[in-house]
Amino acid sequence: MSFNRRKFLLGSLAAPTFARTERTGPRPNIVLIVADGLGSWMLGCAGNREILTPNIDQLAQSGARFQNHLVCTPADSPSLATLFTGRVPRQHGIHDFLTPEPVENPPQGQAAPPPSFKNEVMLSDILSGAGYECGYVGNWHLGDERTPQHGFRFWYTLNAAAYHDPVMNWNGQTASEPGYLTDLLTAKAGVFLDQQTPAKPFFLTVSYLNPHPPYEGHPSRYTDRYAKVNFVTTGWEPPAANALRGKNYLGDTVGYTRKAAAAITALDDQIPLILAKLQQRGLRENTIVVFTSADGYLLGRHGLWTGGLASDPINMYEEVMQTPMIWHWLGHIPAQSVRNEVVSVYDFVPTACDLLQVPPPAGRNLCGRSYSLFLEGKPLPKKSRWRTVVFGQYRNTEMARDGRFKLVLRNNGNGPNEFFDLAADSHEKVNQYENEKFLLERAQMTRAIEGWRKSTAT
Repeated sequence: MSFNRRKFLLGSLAAPTFARTERTGPRPNIVLIVADGLGSWMLGCAGNREILTPNIDQLAQSGARFQNHLVCTPADSPSLATLFTGRVPRQHGIHDFLTPEPVENPPQGQAAPPPSFKNEVMLSDILSGAGYECGYVGNWHLGDERTPQHGFRFWYTLNAAAYHDPVMNWNGQTASEPGYLTDLLTAKAGVFLDQQTPAKPFFLTVSYLNPHPPYEGHPSRYTDRYAKVNFVTTGWEPPAANALRGKNYLGDTVGYTRKAAAAITALDDQIPLILAKLQQRGLRENTIVVFTSADGYLLGRHGLWTGGLASDPINMYEEVMQTPMIWHWLGHIPAQSVRNEVVSVYDFVPTACDLLQVPPPAGRNLCGRSYSLFLEGKPLPKKSRWRTVVFGQYRNTEMARDGRFKLVLRNNGNGPNEFFDLAADSHEKVNQYENEKFLLERAQMTRAIEGWRKSTAT
């Protein structure tokens, strides 16, 4: 490994600060659209030719798309917690998806957030304190779904996973809503936007369940599109020996992929509706629109179906770690911008604070950094470098991933461990952990994980 590469890896925990010019005029609004289970590989703009996502693709074309954006945890609850706080599971305390019935062997799910989670500072807390009107619509999955919290005064959240006639929490009251969940969420987001004026900035999160199970309840206008599609290019494989059967739908992989694809296209159809509402209200030009996903799914790749918990041991394949990160802001973020920098979900809070020109939360030991200069097409200051490695954590599994290599350590390095050369093996088929050719790179990335572990201990 060269000196520069070693320096990059060991310097990845440093905290570069990039000076920005103060912006004049009204403060921008922000609309954050979040999917659940949508990996980057599923999008047309990332090369998928069987799942239809024309509107997400157009959003990416009209703004900036990060090709190497990774979540910290391939499970929705801890990933959402990191998205909103900038802190990682060992800090915010949500280590797995929240469920009233967690499984002990192998460990799956977490009954509730720790009591300390109420003291976490979310982006909504920061923006609410700065005078923003904050609204949350959709899948909360961070505990106490019925109670408006963390600065959100407009509150419409999902009580339980169901696409047809769902039970919702509407500003503290339970309401049975007739119709299709995805359409209901977009309509309620429109209600929030109808209440906004250019006089006061706002932060709206629209958190869709799509394409997370269950796979029933999607309208025929979506399922019919895929009735004859066989997904020959999706890359699905026969069930893997380590697949957790209760978490997989591998008895009919093509059939369930059709249903997942329908859910994705249903989500895609919501994008122009939200943009049209912003335009109708005269809010489009001063609103940042961000599109991302809490995690990705495999849909049969590697012989697995869902995400990190689809297998025993936990996996951190690219399909579950690499998620969309698309930013759109007319007149500020250049169109057709495709960024290759390796960025993480824990960079979102620092970046949003930077663009909105509000101070990030003090004393929270954030490991993320702002990439706002990349969004605006500006170079980094001289002698400044962007870090080249991001990290992941899911229960007993940790990951380091840079532009070429990925290291996965389990049980504090006692294994089973994995090392992949993504440049030569993008589908992660050959585990190079024992290959002496990569001994130095593996050792450097191991030390980087150890350093990240220590730096995020509090």
